[in-house]
Amino acid sequence: MCKVIKTLDENQIEEPEIGNALVEAASQGIIEYVTNITKAIPKTLWTANLACAIFDSAIRNREAKVFNLIHGLDDKQAIANLVNSSNHDTLLHVTGYIANSRKLNLIAGVALQMQKEMQWYKEVEAMTLEGTQMLFNKDHKRPREVFTENHKDLMIAGETWMKNTSSSCTIVGALIFTIMFTAAFTLPGGNNQNTGFPMFLNKKLFKVFMIFDAISLFSSTTSVLTFLGILTSRYAEEDFLTSLPKKMVLGLSTLFISIAAMMTAFCAVIALLFQSQLWIVVPTILLASIPVILFVGLQFPLLVEIFVSTYGRSIFDRNVGNWLA
Repeated sequence: MCKVIKTLDENQIEEPEIGNALVEAASQGIIEYVTNITKAIPKTLWTANLACAIFDSAIRNREAKVFNLIHGLDDKQAIANLVNSSNHDTLLHVTGYIANSRKLNLIAGVALQMQKEMQWYKEVEAMTLEGTQMLFNKDHKRPREVFTENHKDLMIAGETWMKNTSSSCTIVGALIFTIMFTAAFTLPGGNNQNTGFPMFLNKKLFKVFMIFDAISLFSSTTSVLTFLGILTSRYAEEDFLTSLPKKMVLGLSTLFISIAAMMTAFCAVIALLFQSQLWIVVPTILLASIPVILFVGLQFPLLVEIFVSTYGRSIFDRNVGNWLA
């Protein structure tokens, strides 16, 4: 198709058809079509309005790979700050409209959906001039007002999701803290009546028990305090960008450590008390691994996704070369 277009002159190319095809390709994320057809059409047909329409479609459909192409254009600032003549929307206004459900449903967790929407808004905002950010559209709304209005329900749902998750994890963390705090003062084997020291003080397994008891105690305390911090957050739009996800990563990580350390301490005590009875020790250790495996299966994928979304490589690439040359 590109070869055919190159053989035609400007008068033989139907500009609306080419424009509509490029906009549709951008909405589907077909980056090869967008770049190849754009290179093939005459330079006189490549206008700021056409470019704006392409990136408008990419933003509405949250196609980051297509949107990244704007960084490879010499006139990217002009395109980013261009005002649509029909509805007076800028690209920042367009970013304020919520993504379609098809795109949102690809992201696990409502809070992560809100985070991704904020990442899109901040990325486009970084390209626009301060004056553009204050422009009104035909509904007499600034870009941030459009974003707030369209994401109101998503933000409420994200807040509810965060609070429910934090409440559940707080209960688990508090139970672990109570158990491990009690275990620290109810030592296996008891104390020597003459010296007051633990009976198994010189046993390696006893030291393993005390070390992992302390790890579980401290990590569960950290987890509970972190989740309490999430519960008492203000839940502003910017909080979903980094603050709340970082707290959730810390809370889930320390909760996982506390569970693993608690079960390790339990296994150490069983091995200490029944050293010569492997038929008791081995099954007990295998059963003790079930809660850890269960937590990993249920919560670890969420932890990884939050971590990657917050600390991982961004979907946006500002180092795109000049692909139109």
